[in-house]
Amino acid sequence: MAIFSKDLGIDLGTMFTRIAAGNKLVLEEPTVVAIAIEEQKIVSIGQEAQNMLGRVPESIEVSRPMQNGVIADYEITEKLLEYLIRKVSGSGRFFRPRVMITVPFGVTSVESRAVHEAVLQAGTRAGYLIQQPLAAALGMDLPIGTPSGNMVLLLGGGTTQAAVLAMYGIVAAESVREGGLQLDEAIIAYVRKKYGLIIGQPTAEQVKIKIGSAIRQQDKRSVEIQGQDQVTGLPKPLTLTNDDIVDALKDTLEDFVETARRVLEKTPPELVSDIIDRGVALCGGTSLLPGIDRLMTKELGVPAYLVDNPLTCVSEGAALALDPTVFPKIRRNLPPM
Repeated sequence: MAIFSKDLGIDLGTMFTRIAAGNKLVLEEPTVVAIAIEEQKIVSIGQEAQNMLGRVPESIEVSRPMQNGVIADYEITEKLLEYLIRKVSGSGRFFRPRVMITVPFGVTSVESRAVHEAVLQAGTRAGYLIQQPLAAALGMDLPIGTPSGNMVLLLGGGTTQAAVLAMYGIVAAESVREGGLQLDEAIIAYVRKKYGLIIGQPTAEQVKIKIGSAIRQQDKRSVEIQGQDQVTGLPKPLTLTNDDIVDALKDTLEDFVETARRVLEKTPPELVSDIIDRGVALCGGTSLLPGIDRLMTKELGVPAYLVDNPLTCVSEGAALALDPTVFPKIRRNLPPM
């Protein structure tokens, strides 16, 4: 149902696209598109396309137009945004919204321009860019308008970003193009190497959600999966435990820790003392992995905690950035277009 909002915040992610109006999430869809290859025609978008992953004939391609937080296919991304914005705001030209859309920290000017042009072509009357850590901090209501330090660790599907913020800007930050999808790939590689079983990304993601953990847990859990025997090619069942998943994810999670560690190392000492007092705010889909707050606390030597709205803070913060009381304060720190 169209909400006819004048201002929308869009978190254009590798795994999900979320749209907020005001301080409320109004739409969430997987960033997935299914295309009929011969006709070059979009068959489905969002959840319907997600359900087709690994289950379609060769005549249909199911793809993620966003890779590692940036546009991999411009035309498809534009169509995706047009579809989602129309779904939220209606198709009438009199209700074209202003949009604040997110980009990862550290993207190139070419990558930023591609996002800006895509959102303008998708049927908006004005488009602005905001870096995801800044949007997340606004959405979780951190006191970033003061000269004290606040640290955000954004664990997304395609990127991991760590940032220290003060005075409505980013003081120190780093971004690596690894995220939840790389955790899925780590599970796939582990199962193949240890058990000789081939599984797909959707299965790996479900295993991660059901029994995944960043550290070893006292309660032992398991899940049975079906895969393809790497030698015979025949179907084969396998039972995985949560300890298996901890072993599978260990190296990739260490990359996430190292990203946050590098940001702390180049943060001014005065701000580091603030962060020690306030802690590191964890958000993004991967922050829901059990035990990741304890892992970060142990490895960084700074308290880490999961925020109240880890999945929606970026889109809600992007929408809040267009508020007339906020926009003038952050405008000088937005990426150039």
